Amino acid sequence: MTCFTCKGYMEKSLTTYMTECDGCFLIIKNVPCSKCTQCGEEYLNGVTLQKIEVILEKFKTMLTEIAIVDYNKAA
Repeated sequence: MTCFTCKGYMEKSLTTYMTECDGCFLIIKNVPCSKCTQCGEEYLNGVTLQKIEVILEKFKTMLTEIAIVDYNKAA
């Protein structure tokens, strides 16, 4: 697969996904992604995005001000 931005080579990697939900911040560590070796652009596939949505729904009711979650343990 090639990068949509610079046409560089994409390799499997891990990233940190951060989002804001009702005034609270959720940080999900170790999220699988494809990352460009040339420009660093990261892409998440549909399955990963669906799992992130499930994680967000699960933790939405438990959020305080900030939460840090490991993708592998929460998905």
